[in-house]
Amino acid sequence: MPRVLIVGSGLTGSLCACLLRRELQSGVHVVVWDKARGAGGRMCTTRSPDSSSHSADLGAQYITVTPAYALSHHSFYSELLSSGILQPLRGLMEGARQNHGDTNYVTPLGMSSVVKYFLSQSGADLFFEHHVTALFRRGASWEVQKKVGDSETFDAVILTMPVPQILQLQGDLVPLLSVQQKQNLERVVYSSRFAVALFYSPDVAFGFPWAARYVTHNSCIRYITVESRRRNTADSGRGPSLVVHTSVQFGLEHLDRDKEDIQPVILQELYRLLPDLPQPMSIKCHKWRYSQLTTGDESF
Repeated sequence: MPRVLIVGSGLTGSLCACLLRRELQSGVHVVVWDKARGAGGRMCTTRSPDSSSHSADLGAQYITVTPAYALSHHSFYSELLSSGILQPLRGLMEGARQNHGDTNYVTPLGMSSVVKYFLSQSGADLFFEHHVTALFRRGASWEVQKKVGDSETFDAVILTMPVPQILQLQGDLVPLLSVQQKQNLERVVYSSRFAVALFYSPDVAFGFPWAARYVTHNSCIRYITVESRRRNTADSGRGPSLVVHTSVQFGLEHLDRDKEDIQPVILQELYRLLPDLPQPMSIKCHKWRYSQLTTGDESF
């Protein structure tokens, strides 16, 4: 049976695994590797340290379906809605731009639930903390090396990590690219940003009415959200959590700084915007070096 390796367990990797299984049934052995300790990629959901607070989405916040994709991707959205993975966004999104015909969806269990759903449907063998470092052509197969452990051989490899990480791989992949292909890949650019999650005790209640707020005229913070409000969930017994995303420009200017150095800067600005915000029980900061695709070559 052919063995196919998918590198990356984010949305692209999980959906690829699911589609391979549905199209080829039992005719292929699908394996998924991810260098992280859990599935999700940029759709990750993180839990509070003591589980007394609501979980937090540090990456993608909601899914926007445009008219252009509503028809071609209809089956996926219908499946996720009928499974309870997606729900229409109902919370107040202060300052959000809404284009005509767009529909926004949220995930009551967090954005990673979309990824986990497709992975469960795929039946793939899933391995975490498998960091791919090199690919070597071995006849009709590929030998895949990882940072820790022995290399393995696959009949096909699908890479779903950010393009700069693909170009950093050692071995035979990059030399096999044509000059035009390599140039096209090198033109792909991502935005960068920091995200901070603040976890609160169950007795905390926020005084503002919105589920999320897009901040304007601020060089540091672009977006703030209350997780339970945005996801349409009222969790009795669990405290709220607040997620803050920085602006793209702030992320670019501070990209090479450690998140531990940037966290106090973000918090200082947050308390300036929301001076009545109580102190959280715990805080988690994350740096997205490859947050969102900004430019690329669609002809590739």
